[in-house]
Amino acid sequence: MVEERYRTPEEHCCAMEPHAATAWWEDGVLHAIDSNQGPFAVAATLAALFSLRLDQVRVRTEHVGGGFGSKGLCGPQLILAAMAATRFQRPVRVTLTRAQVFLATAMRPATDQRVTLGADTDGRLRVIRHEAAFEISPLAEYIEGCTELTKTLYAAPAIRTRLSAVPLDILPPYSMRGPGAAPGSFALESAMDELAERLGMDPLELRLRNEPEVGPVSGLPYSSRNLVACLTEGARRFGWEGRDHRPRRRREGALLIGTGMAATSFSAGAFPSSASITAEPDGTFTIAIGATDLGTGARTALTAIAADALATGLERIRLRISDSVLGPAWGAGGSRGTTSWAWAITEAAATLRDQGLRGTATADTTFSLGALAARERHAFSAVFAEVGVDPDTGEVRVRRLLGMFAIGRVVNPLLARSQVVGGMIGGLSMALHEEGLRDPVSGRHVNADFAGYHIAAHADVPDIEAGFVPDHEPGMPMGVKGAGEIGNVGTAAAVANAVWHATGVRQRTLPIRLDRVIEEPRPGWAESRTGGGTPG
Repeated sequence: MVEERYRTPEEHCCAMEPHAATAWWEDGVLHAIDSNQGPFAVAATLAALFSLRLDQVRVRTEHVGGGFGSKGLCGPQLILAAMAATRFQRPVRVTLTRAQVFLATAMRPATDQRVTLGADTDGRLRVIRHEAAFEISPLAEYIEGCTELTKTLYAAPAIRTRLSAVPLDILPPYSMRGPGAAPGSFALESAMDELAERLGMDPLELRLRNEPEVGPVSGLPYSSRNLVACLTEGARRFGWEGRDHRPRRRREGALLIGTGMAATSFSAGAFPSSASITAEPDGTFTIAIGATDLGTGARTALTAIAADALATGLERIRLRISDSVLGPAWGAGGSRGTTSWAWAITEAAATLRDQGLRGTATADTTFSLGALAARERHAFSAVFAEVGVDPDTGEVRVRRLLGMFAIGRVVNPLLARSQVVGGMIGGLSMALHEEGLRDPVSGRHVNADFAGYHIAAHADVPDIEAGFVPDHEPGMPMGVKGAGEIGNVGTAAAVANAVWHATGVRQRTLPIRLDRVIEEPRPGWAESRTGGGTPG
């Protein structure tokens, strides 16, 4: 049996571009250029707030400098800009300062989780219990689904999950990259590593031994499940074979060296979206869809998808996105952007082909999605990490990261790799640095800037290897899944497990700060670090 408690702090999205909006009135229409993740949904919210018809609001989001969830809502910058433009009848721009971004936009809530695992002596899981408490605000409802992957990742005859929402007087939390799954994976995969330790078993073998044939809770078949391929290929590339699974066995000078791994999943799917395609007289095609490019390369991917669907060259595709007047479409979030938009584009393309590639064809995927067969649909990954730990200073450095991913058909390998590598960097940052702190009396954030809220910088990031195993998502156009968040999920647990392997001490609270790792000075400490003599 393993029964342990794991904690994660509040975390902030920290997009490089702060939240900014410009609003003005023109011919009875409220126009806005905003930094958000879904212009149609934001326009609908703005119309409701100002008692306007939807056709009286137009929101454009041409370019976004990152979002990670914090720009998934109608933000304070847009509401203030619209209020001021209405009051003064002139264009108004509102840009939040970095401190205001911390204080006035949503963050990942803190979590307190308990995981219980019971297994036979051969490592077959008998019991999985995962209970997670998370903070919410009385001002808005939100669920941090920490236990969702626990229902799908491993086979066990008895699985129980429970979520508890704890109301606090705070700003409402919201989805941050890998919502629920990132903190939930840290707890579950840390507990799996602890179980492997108590069984005297290879952590990789423990995971392979508990591979399910169907959804352990739902009983539904998997649409595709290639976690085993991620685990075995990742282990081969990382050089996992021959690892001494006992902790504190490797040293390089003053450093303790350890390796760790984690497996994980992230739900896949699509949401209703609409798209239109017009065959132009010059032989080109104009694709119009309310998608958003957060810097992820959505324009490049959607152009390729449209060209493939129309059996034409990339040079004949013109793409219009990021405008609420283009109709309802899912925003860039939940690892469902590309899947949702691709579905709408391919349906519109099929209709246009039936029309002899003439005129305009429009598609709405609401009905198609409703007809999709019930399946367990997930992306999968395995992450391997190597760390160097200085026990005298508490410093942890990640030296290697490797991730193998099953994300369906990879539309653009360069962009997909950028997504998952960026996700792993986010997971590294979660493991070692990120922690929102509050004054215990006032509850106000005390580190609302990049001087106090630490994120991974270039010096913290090693060479990262990412690869993809063959995968296909049946039922989804082109067989794609999402790549946006699976990289975050699992990385923090892999790093924490590597720190245990290096030091022999479990880290059950994130981030893994220096004060949580530093050890008491040993006799002869100064001589061992300076090569003898008295420190100056």
